[in-house]
Amino acid sequence: MKTIGARVGAQASRGFSLVELIAVILLLGIIAGIVAPRVLGQADKGRWNATKTKVSSVGAKIEAYALDMGTVPDRLEDLLRAPGNADNWSGPYAREADLKDGWGRPFEYTVPGTHGGDFDLISLGKDGQPGGEKWAKDIGSWE
Repeated sequence: MKTIGARVGAQASRGFSLVELIAVILLLGIIAGIVAPRVLGQADKGRWNATKTKVSSVGAKIEAYALDMGTVPDRLEDLLRAPGNADNWSGPYAREADLKDGWGRPFEYTVPGTHGGDFDLISLGKDGQPGGEKWAKDIGSWE
């Protein structure tokens, strides 16, 4: 003779129906569609802000090099290794990782600078192209 509890336990072990599974998957997809762009946007914002800070930091390292050598370096690599005419070189002034932006691309460096300074140090932002808006906007040492 079966008891009421035995029947309830048998019915409970059937699992989820196909409609219930589809509803859960659809709900998870909707949540992911809302959350993912916000999370990815924050990652871009973080890289952009970190690059802006890094441009200032590398700019200060270039200035330290200029104090020792009497002129800004011809190339950013001169911050890592002494150039041939480096009697007063007291480096290294930077690490290899310091010379890359938040997206892993090398900074652009021009001497003399075109914005009124001795040099320009530039990251081309998220897209790696000149110009741009929001996180693709260029970041320069003159700002």
